[in-house]
Amino acid sequence: MNIRNVAIIAHVDHGKTTLVDALLRQSLTKLGKENSGRDLIMDSNELERERGITIFSKNAAIVWRDYKINIIDTPGHADFGGEVERVLQMANGCLLLVDAKEGPMPQTRFVLKKALALGHRVIVVINKIDKPDARVPYVLDKTLDLFLELGASDEIADFPIIYASAKQGKASREPELARMTDITPIFEAIAEFVPPPEADPEVPLQMLATTVSGDNYKGRIAVGRIVSGVLRRGQDVAHINRAGQVTKYRLTSAMTFLGLERVDTEMVVAGDIAAISGIADINIGETIADPATPVALPLLAIEEPTVKMNFSINDSPFMGEDGQFTTSRQIRERLYREIETDMALRVEDVPPPGNGWVVSGRGELHLAILIERMRREGYEFQVSRPQVINHEKDGQILTPYEEVSIEVPEQYGGTVIQKLGSRRGELQDMRTENGITLMEFSMPTRGLFGYRSEFLTDTRGLGIIHTCFDEYLPDPGGWREREQGSLVAHETGVTRLCGLVNVQDRGTLFVGPGVRVYKGQVVGQNARSQDIPVNVCKEKELSNMRSKNDGSAEHFDTPRAMDLEDALEYIGDDELVEVTPKNVRIRKRILDINEDKRKKALGLK
Repeated sequence: MNIRNVAIIAHVDHGKTTLVDALLRQSLTKLGKENSGRDLIMDSNELERERGITIFSKNAAIVWRDYKINIIDTPGHADFGGEVERVLQMANGCLLLVDAKEGPMPQTRFVLKKALALGHRVIVVINKIDKPDARVPYVLDKTLDLFLELGASDEIADFPIIYASAKQGKASREPELARMTDITPIFEAIAEFVPPPEADPEVPLQMLATTVSGDNYKGRIAVGRIVSGVLRRGQDVAHINRAGQVTKYRLTSAMTFLGLERVDTEMVVAGDIAAISGIADINIGETIADPATPVALPLLAIEEPTVKMNFSINDSPFMGEDGQFTTSRQIRERLYREIETDMALRVEDVPPPGNGWVVSGRGELHLAILIERMRREGYEFQVSRPQVINHEKDGQILTPYEEVSIEVPEQYGGTVIQKLGSRRGELQDMRTENGITLMEFSMPTRGLFGYRSEFLTDTRGLGIIHTCFDEYLPDPGGWREREQGSLVAHETGVTRLCGLVNVQDRGTLFVGPGVRVYKGQVVGQNARSQDIPVNVCKEKELSNMRSKNDGSAEHFDTPRAMDLEDALEYIGDDELVEVTPKNVRIRKRILDINEDKRKKALGLK
């Protein structure tokens, strides 16, 4: 059977997963009962369905005519670029999806750069041509400019083009929606333009593990493309780890993909994507080879993380009330287990006299997704404010910079420019089309911390912001601390309406009545720059005096709901986010506000 290995790459929300759905359904692939009735089949994770984005890369296999097409769905968000970098190793070609209105975006540049570096043949799919404001010629010109900018050869820059509406399950070589009937032109383009894998089944076995997952019955399962040779169930193989050590194992199972499922098979041939079990300590980037002639494949190189956070055990007054896993041993095991499947993540133990772990990732969202997954699994812990990872070169401090793309209604453009300018952002390009202002900035990663919620407020929820790591540049310095302080509960108890009404004029509250709080917990944002203790547990004094209008003038504003990402954006250096399966709370590092002031006055941490 002819094999084609194709990765689907694009900027976030340009329609990758929707296109894969159409390919799966129209190829009459068996989807299983749990998938047959729902959309976005590949977004199988609960968090992915909630957020509407792809977080983890996934494999599927489609049989079309006499071709077996292995499809790899990749994340579109820049923070999960590590997933894209490693799974591209399994592909021989790519479908690059570009929105027919937006055109190439920051993440489009990133994923295309990685695909070109591997020499992949790229098929450009102009998606969402059913949009009323689609501008196909403009998008094509911008896409070609991007290929040339990234140094694509003449052969690769002469890319085939498919026009599609993935939502309707239609595609064509011509940009006319009325003439489209089904998704078949994409299958034909894959068969015609994506080369078959260069693999020789007669030479010794070589396979690179690009994804590792766990199974309750089979143990660790490694997924990768067989570069050469043949892989059989029960076969003796050599496992070559990152240090170059060779260990012999016998495979307990060999699997290939059919639809969305891994199916057991007796043999997987060179060029196909296989999943194997029986090697207990295999990790991403390691080689499976023939035991007689074990030769390692090149290790996967992943770009370094740019943001770090401190994780520690929860030591608040409410510790242990919600979580199932609360000890340092349990949290440490979970963090180190994560780095086995996420190559873009780093975990380090904090040396004494400190405690906890420094966890580094590709961005705030990358770390926030990890925290959210852990809390849903029953873990309870605390995290600090995100910090950028600076590099030192020739005595100069270099800080990560982001390429920021913003789309806002024209009347909000000035506010965005002003805010990003104060955060050391430099406007690179600006244009206005049909009342929408499109802007591109270059700015330090640090300047983006805490800005997303502010951006949504400034643009009345109508703005769109995308970021992608660009490069390391000298730190501009002159950073200002947070302009507003916190409202801090001065006693442990249950919040009362009377106390909250008395406090709400001082700023924005994060809690409503009837909520348990503890001394040192942040219950709101002060309108001024300093922190102040507040009594939100104050009860109304009872008396036998009543008046006709008593209580009629009281009004309590709806508190601002703080989810995990809001809390991470809000906190300062002297605050922590307490994360439990049921609650996300903001607290002071030192719960006693007077003790905190004394230590700051003495210059103590």
